[in-house]
Amino acid sequence: MASSLASIIDLSKPSLHACIASIAFNPTAWNIVARNEYRNKTITSIFGGNARYGCYFLALCIFSAGLLRDSLYHRALLEQPRTKILPEPLDTLVPAALFIVGQTFVITSTWALGITGTFLGDYFGILMDHRVEGFPFNVLRDPMYVGSTMSFAATALWYERPAGLLITAYVYIVYLIALQFEGPFTDMIYSKREAARAESKKEL
Repeated sequence: MASSLASIIDLSKPSLHACIASIAFNPTAWNIVARNEYRNKTITSIFGGNARYGCYFLALCIFSAGLLRDSLYHRALLEQPRTKILPEPLDTLVPAALFIVGQTFVITSTWALGITGTFLGDYFGILMDHRVEGFPFNVLRDPMYVGSTMSFAATALWYERPAGLLITAYVYIVYLIALQFEGPFTDMIYSKREAARAESKKEL
């Protein structure tokens, strides 16, 4: 069992450790930062009370950290054992299709939500007028996370690194855990907004 595992993943590589840490760090850090922003308006205060500028700054941080995570993942894959996973021509067709579909979900999600909708603008008090129901949200509840996971899997298949598929499973688990915190908190923010609107209507 140990020897078969060693044939597909080298746990001794520092690049693997850095990759695993970055994958867990990103959603954890942004959830902590965003909740602090909702309660204390720390980033908004830094930008002179301008919540939109604060959100743009956080968006830049999240995007940059995502690029670093992807770079660490790529480096980790190249240092892991290579094993044939799919026969030709599926070894190129499947990962290419997975990557295209995954990136389509990510890009169209960002387009539909906008910068503030994508990068935790809700926590800055920048709320959307209504729930986005068009593509890709009419296909998946969390298309950005699903698309990202598909891209991780596609990269692993493209480079023929079974370790990458294990990392992909880990990514998906991290995303599921993050959603357990993000979803209810975001729902609470919008519920408060609706309650305030209902109260103001009563007063009228």
